[in-house]
Amino acid sequence: MPSSLSHALSRQFLALPLIDLLVLAFFLFCWLFYEPMLKRLGKERNVINTDMTVIRRRWMAEMAVREIALLDGQLLGHAINSASFFASSNLILIAAAAGVLFGGDSALKSIEGLAVLAPASTLVFQIKLGVVLVALARGLLDFIWAIRQMNYCLAAIGATPMWSPRPVLDEYAEATGAILNPALSAFNAGVRGYYFALAAAAWLLGPIAFAVATGGAMALLLWRQRRSPASAAVRKVRQILERQPVVVGPHLESKHASKPKPPPGGGARPAGPSAPHRP
Repeated sequence: MPSSLSHALSRQFLALPLIDLLVLAFFLFCWLFYEPMLKRLGKERNVINTDMTVIRRRWMAEMAVREIALLDGQLLGHAINSASFFASSNLILIAAAAGVLFGGDSALKSIEGLAVLAPASTLVFQIKLGVVLVALARGLLDFIWAIRQMNYCLAAIGATPMWSPRPVLDEYAEATGAILNPALSAFNAGVRGYYFALAAAAWLLGPIAFAVATGGAMALLLWRQRRSPASAAVRKVRQILERQPVVVGPHLESKHASKPKPPPGGGARPAGPSAPHRP
């Protein structure tokens, strides 16, 4: 059964014209290898993702020595709401694409009749819609994983042992940052999925439009990571934070303040006033 299924799928893809196969390979390369390539670029030159990783670790370091972490919880809650909104929107788009793909001949013919779409057989049209659906589905899974990790981080923020010694707080901040950074990286991957889903949708217009949209999405993402005004501002924020030490809150300063010295001689203080001296 698996061999027959793989044979059927390979036969379907071989039904695509050569130019469509080449453009599809270019799309898959950009889509699947964008993040590893970005990490490699981040080691050599500053990109937003690398700078934000440092900024988020600093955020957790500041959170650990802050007396009240209410602000941190509110900020992370806002990020969770944003991820939930994008996930809901993504789910609506998946339902729309799946409705056309699995809605039978009537649904396909209603879309195939659009004049702007490139002429293609029903099988090729289903493959194109399937690529759009897979790109959206991967983005949805990224959003779901991001929301779960952000909830883990929210619990870690609430459990911060704020009265612990400073080395413990530093270690705790590093561990919490190791939860937060992958969470927001997954959120970024979900947002990036919209770019590639739009590029995949351009395949319906033809292979040339597909190639242009894929290259344009790749160029736009790289420009925003390295050359945009936001990337320069984020880099500046990172440089400022790296020059400034983490300052503990007053609750830790009072805890670690030096104790008052005992009176000279080490003896106990007399209970009452000393007797007056008689000449």
